[in-house]
Amino acid sequence: MKIVINRRKIPMQVLTKKWERFKGYMWKLDPITLGLCYPKKRYFSTYFYCQSIDLVMTDKNYKILYLYKRLRSEKRIFFKRKVYYTFVLPADSCQDLKVGDTLNVLEK
Repeated sequence: MKIVINRRKIPMQVLTKKWERFKGYMWKLDPITLGLCYPKKRYFSTYFYCQSIDLVMTDKNYKILYLYKRLRSEKRIFFKRKVYYTFVLPADSCQDLKVGDTLNVLEK
């Protein structure tokens, strides 16, 4: 799976296993180049994240419902309605996106 933002393709990893979903990018010191996709996750926490991220929450059709740019460590996003996918992207990768846009997702 890949997301295309401004002609830039960001490779994504779909997290389905419980440990993967819990860990995410906790304690990761290397620069983030790979995005994470959490299906059916309506809330998010950045505790123990060592760097800023961009967080995009969409519905089943990849329409952006909530967008958080440069989300720092130790922040919580509480339960949001109608969210189906939560995408964690490298910081500053979704500067031109806004709520209501549709993500261009390339599925394999």
